[in-house]
Amino acid sequence: MQFLTAFMNDYGYIILIVALTLGILAVPVPIEALMGYAGFLSFKGQLNWFGCILSATVGCIVGALIAYWIGYKLGMPFFEKYGQKIHLGPERINKTSQWFKKYGNKLLIVVFFIPGVRHLTGYFSGITRLSLKVFILYSSAGSLLWVSTFVILGKMLGPNWKVFQESIKKYLVMGSVLAIILLLVIFLIKKYQNKIIQFGIRTFKITLEVFKSRRKAELFLGAIALVTLVFMILMIGMTQDYLGNEFNDFNKISKILATAIFKGKLHFLMIFFVNFGKDAVLISAILCTFIWILWKGNEKLLEVYFLFLTIAGGEVYEELLRNIFHRLSPTEVPLLERFPYGFPSEQSLMEFVIYGFFFFIIIRHSHRIFVQTIATIFWIVILLFIGISRIYFAVQDPNQIAAGYVFGGVWLGLCVLLLEIFRMLTNMDVSIKKKKVSN
Repeated sequence: MQFLTAFMNDYGYIILIVALTLGILAVPVPIEALMGYAGFLSFKGQLNWFGCILSATVGCIVGALIAYWIGYKLGMPFFEKYGQKIHLGPERINKTSQWFKKYGNKLLIVVFFIPGVRHLTGYFSGITRLSLKVFILYSSAGSLLWVSTFVILGKMLGPNWKVFQESIKKYLVMGSVLAIILLLVIFLIKKYQNKIIQFGIRTFKITLEVFKSRRKAELFLGAIALVTLVFMILMIGMTQDYLGNEFNDFNKISKILATAIFKGKLHFLMIFFVNFGKDAVLISAILCTFIWILWKGNEKLLEVYFLFLTIAGGEVYEELLRNIFHRLSPTEVPLLERFPYGFPSEQSLMEFVIYGFFFFIIIRHSHRIFVQTIATIFWIVILLFIGISRIYFAVQDPNQIAAGYVFGGVWLGLCVLLLEIFRMLTNMDVSIKKKKVSN
C-alpha cells in the first residue's frame, strides 16, 4: 500500500485508472484504500475530488468491460464442455442467464460494495449474455456510486480516513448486503405472490373473516407485522453490539461526517430540524393526531385510546429500557451521569413513536396514494434530520439515537398491530350483530 500511495502523490489520476481496472479484474489491489487516499489528497488540495471520481469510475468501467468480454468470449464454451461436472450445465446456465437478464442489472448497482462479488459480476454478465448496453448502463451507475462514496468519504474524513477505513468498509458491505436481500425479497414476493397470499389467508384467519373482500387489509396487517419483526431483529443486533461495546467507531465516524457535511452553508438546516425534537412541537404533533382522528377516524374512541396507550406506554417503555441498559452498560461512567441521555435515547424513541403514530393515522385514513407517499417521505426525512441535528450539535451519541429509533419502531409496531386487531374484532362484533338483527 505504501508503494502505491507514493505513486499516487505523483501520478494520482493515472494510478487510480490502472488500479481500479486491475482491481475489478480480481487482481489483489487495495482499491478502497486507494480511493479513500485519493479523497484525502483532495482534502489536502493535491488532487481534484471530481477528477478522482472520474478517473476511478473510468478505471472501474474499463475493468468491468474487460471482464465482460472475457466472460462473453471464453465463458460459455467452458461451461458447455465442463459445466456438467460442476453442476452448471447449459440448461442451468440458460435459466440463470434469463434470471440475470431480468434482475441482474439492478444488482449491478450495489454489488460493487461487496468484495469478492464485484469481481465476478463482469465475468458472469458476459457468460450469461447480458445485453452490453444494459451492462454498461447499470455497471456505470454502480461504479459511479461506489467510487463517489469512497472518494467523498476520504475527503470528508481527511486525516481520520486511515483510522476508520476498515469500519467504513464493514458498514458499507452490511448496507449493500441488506440492499441485495431487499431486492431478492421483492423478487420473491412478486414471483410467489399467490402462495404468499394463501399463506396469509391461513395465518390471519380472523382478519380474513372480517375483510373477506378487502385484499388491501390482508396485506396491510401482514406488512405491519413484517416491519415490526424487522425492528425486533435490529433491536436484538443493537443490543448485542451495545453489550459488546462495538459502537465506538460508528459514533466517531457519524460525528465527523455530520460536522463535515452540514457545517457552513447547511448549518441552518440543523437549527431548523433540531426544533422538531422540542417538547412544544411534539405536543403539537399529538394534538394534530387527536384532531385528525376526530375529523377522519372511523373508530374514533378506539383510535384515541390507542393514541394515549402508545404515547403513555412509550414513556414507561423507554424508562424501563434505559434503566435496564444502564445496569448492563459496558462503560464505567457513573449511572447518574449517563441517565439523562442514555441508551436508547429517550428523545429519539418518543419522537419515532409520536411522529410515527401521527403519520400512520394520516396514511390509514387517506385513500390517495399521493398523500400516503408524501406522508411517508415526510416521516423519514423528519426523523433522519432530527437525528443528524442531534449528532451535529453533540447532544447525543449516534448509537443512542439509532437505538431510540429502532426500539421505538418495535413499540410503535406492536401498538399499531394491536390497534388493527382490535379494529378488526370491533368490526366483527358489529357485523355479527347486524346479521342477528337482519335474521
